[in-house]
Amino acid sequence: MNPFDDPDGQYLVVVNAEGQHSLWPADLARPAGWEAVFGPAGRPECLEHVDQAWTDMRPKSLVRAMSDESAGRPS
Repeated sequence: MNPFDDPDGQYLVVVNAEGQHSLWPADLARPAGWEAVFGPAGRPECLEHVDQAWTDMRPKSLVRAMSDESAGRPS
């Protein structure tokens, strides 16, 4: 079974520099650039955390660029 699809597995919620969230199997090494912010926990708990924590799906760089444009600064 693919460890990313295990409904009974333990997962971490990981976040990258752009603020993007992902589930990651707790027993696998995290990829470079991703920080664990929740878990280990079951898949449902991790998905609930992502739903509550990741409310703006835009990457941080896009949010900054849009903020700069609205303030009249070149991006």
